[in-house]
Amino acid sequence: MTGEIRYQEKTWVKSYEKGVPEKINYEEICLPDILDRTAKQFPDKTALIFQGYSLTFRQFKDMVDRFATCLADFGIKKGDAVAILLPNVIPCVIAYFSILKIGAISVMNNPLYTDRELDHQFNDSGSKVLITLDLLANRMIDLRPKTKIKQIVYTSIGDYLPFPKSLLFPLVAKKKKLAADVKPAPDVFKWKDCITKYSPNPPAVKSGFEDVAMYQYTGGTTGVSKGVMLTHANLSKQVQQIEAWFPKFSKGTEIMLGALPYFHVFGLSVSMNFSVHMGWTQVLVPRPQPEPLLETIRNFRPTFAPLVPTMYIGMLNHPDLKKTNMGCIKGAFSGSAPLPVEIIHEFERMTGAIIVEGFGLTETTPVTHINPFGGVRKVGSIGIPISDTECRIVSLEDGTADVPVGDPGELIIRGPQIMRGYKDMPEETANTLRDGWCFTGDIATMDQDGYFYIVDRKKDMIISGGFNIYPRDIDEVFYQHPKVQEACSIGIPDPMRGENVKVFVVLREGETATQEELLKYCETKLAKYKLPTEIEFRKELPKTNVGKVLRKQLRAEEMEKRKK
Repeated sequence: MTGEIRYQEKTWVKSYEKGVPEKINYEEICLPDILDRTAKQFPDKTALIFQGYSLTFRQFKDMVDRFATCLADFGIKKGDAVAILLPNVIPCVIAYFSILKIGAISVMNNPLYTDRELDHQFNDSGSKVLITLDLLANRMIDLRPKTKIKQIVYTSIGDYLPFPKSLLFPLVAKKKKLAADVKPAPDVFKWKDCITKYSPNPPAVKSGFEDVAMYQYTGGTTGVSKGVMLTHANLSKQVQQIEAWFPKFSKGTEIMLGALPYFHVFGLSVSMNFSVHMGWTQVLVPRPQPEPLLETIRNFRPTFAPLVPTMYIGMLNHPDLKKTNMGCIKGAFSGSAPLPVEIIHEFERMTGAIIVEGFGLTETTPVTHINPFGGVRKVGSIGIPISDTECRIVSLEDGTADVPVGDPGELIIRGPQIMRGYKDMPEETANTLRDGWCFTGDIATMDQDGYFYIVDRKKDMIISGGFNIYPRDIDEVFYQHPKVQEACSIGIPDPMRGENVKVFVVLREGETATQEELLKYCETKLAKYKLPTEIEFRKELPKTNVGKVLRKQLRAEEMEKRKK
């Protein structure tokens, strides 16, 4: 009987790859100290590559120390918040480690955010200094009076480029909108001037392992963006957990494809921080579109590639895939949003690389589950809980009773990567963290082997005629259609059934289809009560920067349309 298996028995441990421990004896070391150690172990190894320009770990540490000295001179003290508003460029990585070095709190921000969204995050965090791009600097100078930000430091895409790109950049940059003139304003500084001016002698600051290191803002797709408080322990233990999960990968050996945005916690932990911990080279990709991604793979031959579904889908549908040898990639990983099963199969058929799916939340630093890299990988599963991570699936009604194995319920998680709480939001914190468990808001199931499957977001569930419909079930069917590139289903009001299903579809390039054709296709693949009643064709779907389709935005647009 499947119901006899208890979550507390940690059935998943038997599926761990050989060499992966159930429990880890953690080293109590903060990220800046990890960088110092790596720079000692691998001083001349390439740490960062941007557009062909490279820095060794020795140069990386030197630059971190110089900018940390600069921040201290600006008046930044232990516990002060400093904001970063940058894509994946060298100063983004340097600034982050410099902030932590002097005990300050890092606040990562999405460069695509509007002034309204940034105003909220700057003020909520109390950020006192901002590091940004020349392309955004004038806007930030105008926004500054509404915030506590005093100094603004700006960098340019052209600050770190190899010859002859460095020579050509000033001639074409403004025309191509890759650079901008920054208007004169007090307390506005050029990044390279700061690095040159200050010596690598920052004040010695001892951060407590349980001190807050970051305010990492949730995407805001479910309401007001919340500041997740992640501690030095969360960040350090997370990279130690990831290292333990991949025993076949050694320090100082691999090349990381740094395509996940570092302002998002997935890219921050799995690409940036993990690379520094492991002494690996990071190849920074500031614009992770299909063409630059494939070009980066051809030019720099990365071996470790954490990506999100839209990146896989984009590369599969790009003509450059045919001239790109993906054989360099030892491990391809996917997270942040469900990867349609059909895409996994197609990518593996085309490239020979194996994709391992994982799962996490901003609130969990983020990784909690990964499929075993050298063990049984179940396609469509988020995998099994990583070392020191406990999981249960509880009743959607009471939130406390465990549901039988195989039945859907809310996934709850406990482990060393769980956040301290939301900044200045005690009610939200109490709602998410209960008795040491983090309530994810995700509906999941666990099979008899301890593998977990995300069924859907609790808030996305469609209730039609009393039946629960999980949008992902519908999406998966559409992804299997040869003409469909992307699909997203939502619930729409129905006077008789409460809700019906509507699907937004993006067709593959050059394909045409009708609503009737796709509805007919669904009839043999979905239960009658799950069948969509409407299909809307679009050229693209709204997404977050990390590739999550904004189901909530599609629903809001639909509701607005129906009011008219």
